[in-house]
Amino acid sequence: MTTDLPGPPQEPVPSLLRPGARVFVAGHRGLVGSAVARRLTAEGHDVITCGRDRLDLRDAERTAAFLRRTHPDAVVLAAARVGGIMANSTYPVQFIEDNLRIQLSVIAGAHAAGTERLLFLGSSCIYPKLAPQPIPESALLTGPLEPTNEAYALAKIAGIVQIQSYRHQYGASYISAMPTNLYGPGDSFDLETSHVLPALIRRFHEARHRGAPAVTLWGSGNPRREFLHVDDLAAACVLLLERYDEDAPVNVGSGEDLTIRELASVVGDVTSYQGEVVWDTAKPDGTPRKLLDVSRLAALGFKPRIALREGIAGTYSWWLRQRGA
Repeated sequence: MTTDLPGPPQEPVPSLLRPGARVFVAGHRGLVGSAVARRLTAEGHDVITCGRDRLDLRDAERTAAFLRRTHPDAVVLAAARVGGIMANSTYPVQFIEDNLRIQLSVIAGAHAAGTERLLFLGSSCIYPKLAPQPIPESALLTGPLEPTNEAYALAKIAGIVQIQSYRHQYGASYISAMPTNLYGPGDSFDLETSHVLPALIRRFHEARHRGAPAVTLWGSGNPRREFLHVDDLAAACVLLLERYDEDAPVNVGSGEDLTIRELASVVGDVTSYQGEVVWDTAKPDGTPRKLLDVSRLAALGFKPRIALREGIAGTYSWWLRQRGA
């Protein structure tokens, strides 16, 4: 009989982000940036921030000067103009131009300042409308985009190519990640610009307080969407900064999806709304399904920790506190 003997102990993988690194989080007041800043701080890094009132990231000259002056070890580019279907459909010029300007300013400025690591955050809307499900990173540029957010998606695709170009031409250790639909503390609850989940929370909450017998929602309720709590995204961002250094973008998601109709049911339950839900099928549904293949991220050891209902309840409580309710 033979006995398997333990092999030699495995050496820990050296982190690409040194302990106590100085990290500039662009967009630190937003949903994503605030979560990333919290996570980096909790892990002992020195987070650098600068609000829009002091620095317009669309201004390439001032952004480059700021990065030269602060000289961060790493940059997380979470700043972006974002919004839901209504905002994307109404303001496509701002969605493509503002995002392109921010990306060009920050990425070029970081390189000129000698920044060693940079993480660019895009969006799952970069993938074709009819991409295979779950969507692998290789689906990029293989088909037409969803028309309702094409301008935003093209700006984010340009950011991926910009990252890859800096890697190829200069050997820069820059990477990109494509998050799924995000939610959590810090989200926007403005009904004209918000994403679907905070919009649902607000609609149901206000309908309950008005005693409204029904809430009308856009579309059929049949499209399937994946959601990830922003604190889970922040954990994934730090992991990628520490361990990932390749050309390909990395999908960041939960690996699970549900219909918008099912989501509305969960939100109605969390907000204690008892009325009817009416679906306005004259309004657009958007992409039929958008579930990310997250196997590349999972191979690095990432697994989300916050369940959807728990996360929605926490987000609802956070919003109520902001309102003083």
